[in-house]
Amino acid sequence: MSTGQQLIRERTERTEWFLKDRFGMFIHWGLYAIPARGEWVRSTEQLSIEDYQPYFDEFDPVDYDPKAWAKAAKQAGMKYAVLTAKHHDGFCLFDSKLTEYKATNTKAGRDLVSEFLEAFRAEGLKVGLYYSLIDWYHEDYPAYGDRIHPMRNNEAFKRDPATFDRYLAYMHGQIRELLTDYGKLDVMWFDFSYDDMRKDKWKSEELMEMIRSLQPHIIIDNRLEGSGHQGGSIYTDNPTTYAGDFASPEQIIPPGGVKDQHGNPIPWEACITLNNNWGYAAADHTYKNAQTVIRKLVECVSKNGNMLLNVGPDAKGAIPKESLDILQEVGEWMSRNGASIYGCQASEFPKPDWGRYTQSGNKLYAHVMEESIGPINLVGLAGKVKRARLLADGSELFLTRPWSAEEFVADAFVNFARPEHFTFPLPDNRNTVIELELEEN
Repeated sequence: MSTGQQLIRERTERTEWFLKDRFGMFIHWGLYAIPARGEWVRSTEQLSIEDYQPYFDEFDPVDYDPKAWAKAAKQAGMKYAVLTAKHHDGFCLFDSKLTEYKATNTKAGRDLVSEFLEAFRAEGLKVGLYYSLIDWYHEDYPAYGDRIHPMRNNEAFKRDPATFDRYLAYMHGQIRELLTDYGKLDVMWFDFSYDDMRKDKWKSEELMEMIRSLQPHIIIDNRLEGSGHQGGSIYTDNPTTYAGDFASPEQIIPPGGVKDQHGNPIPWEACITLNNNWGYAAADHTYKNAQTVIRKLVECVSKNGNMLLNVGPDAKGAIPKESLDILQEVGEWMSRNGASIYGCQASEFPKPDWGRYTQSGNKLYAHVMEESIGPINLVGLAGKVKRARLLADGSELFLTRPWSAEEFVADAFVNFARPEHFTFPLPDNRNTVIELELEEN
């Protein structure tokens, strides 16, 4: 077995749970919740450390209750969660011994990561931590001339490239802390590589060797490598050791899912915001409704993917009510239809006109999102369906081929009531799921 084949086999073993769980919560939270203009506020407004310091001095999340967060995630049907331990601004929610720029030195006075992990594990959810490879606070991270650093246009922040190794030692050291001091982690979510800041620039091989020695089971995204299908990436037969265990499309669901160079599916997860920002943005009320979230989650699974859905708690530590309301409605749907998500994958049958299919073994789940005239046409399934049930309540549905269709198609049809050739409304306009039990081959 080649090295590439061995790495792919190990990736397959590590991601087995990930491909069953399908739905997770992303949490972007930090000092940027106070200005409430998104997590990139230091960069977009080119704020100096001194400009940003008042937010550190003020940070006092009196409403932080990770147990409530965990309950909201579980009720929504999510199976895992990923929290920003450190974002690009360099502020750490954990009690790192390598910096003073951390939550324990604010009015919070607490290790917010350890409380998050304890609360989510108590609810039976898998846990992950996000760690930014970028650091706008550290004195050895490139500043002047960097494309995104807040001080990119300030010549006073020219840095000696020879000191970058000191930053790498710091970065690797913090990752070691997270993997050593916080128990078993299920996901390590790195963000992000850009321009020439990628691959060996991060000493990625050394980093991965350390990670695998500490927590060999942990799954990692593909952002050490950076985007693209170049040699050594997750899309090839010979991935690097740091190519990652899953691809991480952001704010998009790829039209054909995510596949390797031969067209075979690889693990992937679409990370999606509930509104238009990752971090709390007080003026952003452009929320996706529950129907959209449900349908897009189904779309991900129908293409062999996961959805990591983000919430951005406010400066006090509370998840916005708009987000909680959406999650609650999604959870109500998931509680009745989760069997069509968990453990499911792309179907062997093509996408139908009225919605999508997901499949688990001989159970084919028809996600009906558009009302039909007369019964629902199951193209290509004539003689292949043993029985049909409405997944939400288990009630029997009727398989038929109405006389009006016989002249034109030889497909199977299903309907919600009798007479079978009538038109009936969808029981759930957001997404009605029909469980079709297929005949054994």
